[in-house]
Amino acid sequence: MDVHLYAWIITVAIMVVILAVDIFIIGRRPHEPSMKEAGLAIAVFVALAVAFGIGVYFVSGGDYAAQFFAGWVTEYSLSVDNLFIFVIIMTKLKVPRHLQQFALLVGIVIALIFRAIFIALGAGLISLFSWIFFLFGAFLIYTAVKLVIDYRKHNDDDPSNDDSGDNFAVRLVKKRFRATEDFEGTHLTVKRDGVRHLTPMLFVILALGSTDLLFALDSIPAIYGLTQEPYLVFTANVFALMGLRQLYFLIGGLLKRLVYLSLGLSVILAFIGVKLVLHAVHEYHLDEKLGLPFSVEIPIWLSLSVIVGVLAVTTVASLVKSRGDVSEKEDATAAH
Repeated sequence: MDVHLYAWIITVAIMVVILAVDIFIIGRRPHEPSMKEAGLAIAVFVALAVAFGIGVYFVSGGDYAAQFFAGWVTEYSLSVDNLFIFVIIMTKLKVPRHLQQFALLVGIVIALIFRAIFIALGAGLISLFSWIFFLFGAFLIYTAVKLVIDYRKHNDDDPSNDDSGDNFAVRLVKKRFRATEDFEGTHLTVKRDGVRHLTPMLFVILALGSTDLLFALDSIPAIYGLTQEPYLVFTANVFALMGLRQLYFLIGGLLKRLVYLSLGLSVILAFIGVKLVLHAVHEYHLDEKLGLPFSVEIPIWLSLSVIVGVLAVTTVASLVKSRGDVSEKEDATAAH
């Protein structure tokens, strides 16, 4: 895919303008978005992503368009899973609802910076070392197994016991600097008796930002398993993060009903991990040396079908399970 420098400049400029509007016009008034406001914003961002994918189809062809959509859907799904942790962080740090929008907005900007760095590093490594696909694939398979283990563990534990809101970065800053007990609006620091104090908002942003740094370790190898085009990797990540703040408020309650989401994502990550390993096998012509009568490369249309199919089955199964749990609770209440 031949992407000229001017295309990069125009794309980044448009993204910056959208973020600037979000930060300086919408974000300057801290509030809890209504369902209508959140739904409208998500619809606009999704429509923009679909329009972009269609544009890729007409400019570069169906294969690259399928790569973008597969990457975008995967990254969006991983972002939705990340919202579970964001909910826990906001709850543990007792962030007022009207300030959560600002915290999420700054957290997403930090996430974009981290993603850009990881995308550049990933592209550089891939261009120099084809064997990095073996490493990426193994890491995604490990992550998939870990997701299943965590799912089984959280079935027995209370999710509120999660320590995501008090990670190493937050503990380090708390230990070395003075801090206020209460939030001071959107201020990150305030002066008290001539001494600069940190506010809880800074700790919230630190928790969100450092947590997303860990998320990027999973998501960047995952999308490079679907496309090796840095331009598509970048735009898929940006579109996946756009509207995440509104999605947080729109489906906050629904997240609890997506009980099988982690399992579905584990299947997707394992599939992409295997795809990466097979791609590396093909790059080193090991399939030819083994005398295999077929190509081990998994086509992008199959990847997109697996991703969409797994997410559809996961969502339906989750909603059926949640509805069944509600019915059992109602029956138990009626019995008493």
